[in-house]
Parts: sequence; C-alpha cells; structure tokens
Amino acid sequence: MVEAIDKAVKDKEHLLVQAGTGTGKSLGYLTPALLVDGPVVVSTATLALQNQLVEHDLPRLAEAVQPVLGRKPTFAVLKGRHHYLCAAKLEHADEEGPTDTLFDAEPAAPKAGQWLGEGARLGKQILRIRKWSEKTQTGDRDELDPGVEDLAWRQVSMPARDCVGAGRCPYGAECFAEASRARAREADIVVTNHSLLAVDMIAGRQIVPPHKLLIVDEAHELADRVSSAAQAEITPEGVERAGRRSRTLITPAAAESLAEAADALTVSLADLPAGRLTDGLPERLRLAVSMIESATRAGLTAIGEIKSDDPDPVGKQQAKAVLDELSTTSQRLLEENSYDVAWVEKSDMGSGRRALVVAPLSVAGTLSEKLYADRTVVVTSATLTLGGRFDTVARSLGLPVSPPGPPSAASAGSSSASSGDGWTSLDVGSPFDYPKQGILYVAAHLPRPAASGLPDAAGAELLRLVEALGGRTLGLFSSRKAATQAAELLRAKTDLPILLQGEETLPILVRKFKEEQASCLFGVMSLWQGVDVPGDSCQLVVIDRLPFPRPDEPLAAARAAAVDASGGSGFSAVSVPIAAVRLAQGVGRLIRSTGDKGVVAVLDSRLETARGYGAFLRKSLPPFWYTTRPDVAEGALRRLANT
Repeated sequence: MVEAIDKAVKDKEHLLVQAGTGTGKSLGYLTPALLVDGPVVVSTATLALQNQLVEHDLPRLAEAVQPVLGRKPTFAVLKGRHHYLCAAKLEHADEEGPTDTLFDAEPAAPKAGQWLGEGARLGKQILRIRKWSEKTQTGDRDELDPGVEDLAWRQVSMPARDCVGAGRCPYGAECFAEASRARAREADIVVTNHSLLAVDMIAGRQIVPPHKLLIVDEAHELADRVSSAAQAEITPEGVERAGRRSRTLITPAAAESLAEAADALTVSLADLPAGRLTDGLPERLRLAVSMIESATRAGLTAIGEIKSDDPDPVGKQQAKAVLDELSTTSQRLLEENSYDVAWVEKSDMGSGRRALVVAPLSVAGTLSEKLYADRTVVVTSATLTLGGRFDTVARSLGLPVSPPGPPSAASAGSSSASSGDGWTSLDVGSPFDYPKQGILYVAAHLPRPAASGLPDAAGAELLRLVEALGGRTLGLFSSRKAATQAAELLRAKTDLPILLQGEETLPILVRKFKEEQASCLFGVMSLWQGVDVPGDSCQLVVIDRLPFPRPDEPLAAARAAAVDASGGSGFSAVSVPIAAVRLAQGVGRLIRSTGDKGVVAVLDSRLETARGYGAFLRKSLPPFWYTTRPDVAEGALRRLANT
C-alpha cells in the first residue's frame, strides 16, 4: 500500500486501495504522505477515526520519523465552523436560557412543557462555556469536558452560512474557526471529515487548504456525505424561525407573508403521506413553496447588503443567510429538475416533524468534476470491492470504468484488474486467516423473509444458535421491530443478559457487551459499522435479513427507477450494491484481531438461493469457511463455548 501510494503520487494517478481490518491502513497511507511536498489532506467519515489519527497514529508517527526527516512533521485538525466557539455568538448568549430557538422543532430541542424545567440547566451550561472560553486555546467543542447539549452549543457557535467573515466581524481577530484554518495552512498533514470535504467541493475548494494529495479513508461513505451536503429542506418551523430572526430588519408586510407561508406549508404537508413525490409538487404544496419563495425574496430585498458600519452585522448576516437558504431551496423545488429528487419526510418518533426535502439523484458527476482536479486522490476502505471488483464503487465516486476484466484476487498483496482512465486499484488483503478463524453460515432452509419483524422460524434459529454458544452474540437487525422481538424472545427463553439498542446510550451498551461475556447486544443499522469488540465477547454475529434499502428510502428508490427507465436493472445497479456494502460492514464485526474466532449467521436464505445477486453478495464478503448446515454451525459454536 505504501509503495502503491508513493507511485500514484509520482505518476499523478488516482488510486483505490482496499485494506481490511488489522492491515495497519492508517500508517499505510500516512507514511508516504510525509514525503509529499506541501500539505496532505486526510478525510475520514467518523469522529472516532479522526480522533485516532490525531491522538494516536500521527503523534507516534511524527516522533518515529523525526530522525529520518531531520524535523518533526506537523499536523492539524480542520472541522466545520459550527464545531468552534464563536466569540460573537457568545457575547449575546443568554445564560437564563436561549430564547431564539425556544420553539424550534429540532431533534435536540426540548419538547413543549419541558422548557421551564430545562432552561436553568441550559443556562448553567452556557455559563460553563463562558468560563471555558477564558482558557481554551482552540475553542473546539470536543475539548469541552464534560460536554454540553446541542441546544446550548448552538447558542455559542456559528454555522458557516451565518458567518459575516473575519473582516467584517467585530471579533474576527480572535476567531477560533479562522485560527484553525490558519493552523491547517501551515501543517504537513491536515485531518478533516467527509462532510466538510463535501462542502468544500460544492463551495469551489475555498475551505480546505491547497494540497497535492488527498487521502479519503472510509471512502465507501463519501458519496452519501456529498449527497447530504447537496440536500436541502424546508420545514414550517424553519420558515417561522426565519421570520423571527429577520422581523426587525424587514417590513411588516414581508414578516406577515412569511407567517402565512409557514401556515400554508403546514397545511399542505399535513395532507400528504411521507414518501417520494414522483409527479412533481402537488398543487397546494407548490402554492405554499411559491409563497415562501416570494416572501423570502422580499425579505432579502428589505435587508439589503451588509456594510462594515452596520450596528449588528452578525445578526443581519444570520437573518440574511436563513432567508437566502429558504429562497434558494424554494426555487430549486419549483424548478422540478430531473436531476433532483423531492420527498415528504414525517417523523414517526412523536415529534411531529414535517419536511419537504430535495436531493440530487446522483453525485457521481459532482465527484467526477470536483474531487479529482489538480490533486492526486487516494481512496481507501475495508469495503471497496463489491462482487470481487472495484468497478461499482469507482462509478459511484465518479471515476471512469474500463470494460470488465478478470476479477481481482483476494489474497494479500494482490492487485486488482479493475482500472480506468487515470486510476488504478489494489487489494492488499488481510492479516486474518478468514477460512480458519470464521464460518459464514447461511440458514438456507428458512423461508424467504416476507413481513417486517422477526419471523417465527428465524427467531427459533436465533435462539438455537445463541444457546449453543451461551451468549457472546451481536445481533444486527433490519428493523427496530425485529431487534425488539429478538430481545423479547431471548429474555423469555434464556437467562442471558440481553442488551437492546435504544434502552441505553450506545457507548454504555457496547461497554456492557464487552464486559459481560455471556451478554447479547441487539440493534439496527448504527451497530453494523460502529462496534469494535475483539476477543471472546463477540463470537457470533447474527444478521436477520439482507440489508437491501427499504422501498420507502426516497433516494435509493429514485435512483433505481432512473436505471429501470434507461433500460437497466435498478435492483442490480442500486439496491444490490447498497446491500453488499452494508452486509460487508456487518459481517466485518466478527473478526477484529488475529486471535478472534466465531460464526456469522445470516438468517436470510436468499444469500444462498438467489440466483445472481446471492453469489455477488458472497463475493463481497471476507472468504470465511462457508456452510448452509445448521448442525455444523451449532457444533462450532458449542466447541467455542467450551474453549
């Protein structure tokens, strides 16, 4: 991997590298990065990996190479503005409790009736932030220990859209976000995240410092993060909030228009079911969006330009930013561009949230145009080959793909035949001996899953497997209903400690799962990627069904429909690759070190019986010893239980 990255930089050729758990992937790309002239940017998908690089890998590497390079390499973290304390916002933060967001329907906001009891606590948190502000050197929220709630932090941080810029801000000279960018410009290696990288691409590469090499770790997540960055929404609460923020800056007529538009949006969304809008905006919804567009345009005209002598440039910019975003999104929705997908989103968690959302049908074109220009890009992940090839992931990342050749080998050090114009690929294999360390068991005798939840036959199979091992089971389920049913079944039939996602915070659940060896942890999609439990505490991973996107996932459904309309198979081109990545991530929870042993049990017979995609999905997984015999799987689990 080190040699391939070094060659890619010299040849100015992009590189895809699949590197499994335990390969030393981080050091594999950080080491050659130190030989690049000028800053190197590393982008990660998760905060956990970002922290690992900055707190562990980079300090050790910098210390180790200092005698060789004759100097100690430097590194810096670059995050979005909202991660940093804003002195301008802090000046106006209310320690008696924030009022501007009092009635906002946002996930972290308090529910109606809770405010009087919680306002004092939030006020204390803001007071603690004030004291912390006097000693912090970075203003980075992650350094505030103990942390504060999102609602409190929003009172003292500034999203990029609301910022007037250091030149016009009265606190520009002491801006923590600007200081972080200055440090990044001077560092040898800059560690950022996919969300900020996506925003940087869309904004024309103005945030991340200029660089010759970009390394994208956890690259299977990048396209989704770019989609999220290009996604926009309109909510009645957002329109009302825009009216409150701008009420002192716009005319009474414009303020009244915003209030009427919010009411119209509320009524029109209430009459519509959640889901994709396949025939354009319904008449009443189109009228509501038109009212929003007209009202926000009038508000923007009333506010005018922000001048250096404005008494409150920060407040004016905040009002202008929220109106501008609503105006832009309204225009985008009214255009009904064929490259966009629109849908109605409704919360099923009791919050009453209603939203009209729009997102790009594909981001491959955006990535092709904006990711690769003027720099060498190395993308890496433990999950880049699907069906044994890099082609599917390469297309999703906007890379041109050559005609099919022989499939890539899966052995260590082998090079994939997948390639295209300006890029090559490499599969470095794994240090794990998968055929000897793990078994992939597919319950091919079970009926094809149909209704939602956990079928009785699958529940009985799960019970037999867990009892054979005596716990130590991570259950990855396709729905919360199925996970809950599985937990209820095991609690009724066994004395094992059963941990269920949602009953406690995820870090606490994972800690208990590690500490209580006989325990089982059951949950949904966030467990498929975010759990790292090496050792004997996790020796059975159970997957209830193949993780195809649900029919009500708007983007996946729209993308599949577009492929169908062009004469292809949307299921094969969209749904199967999504399932392959998710399945590989879930299966990867089992073997986390060279000493691990265990069984992955898939309770979905289609992995064995489905022609075409069943074999494709199996090729996307590590090369475990494979069986469809229940007695073989149960026997292996009993032997593990006795060791």
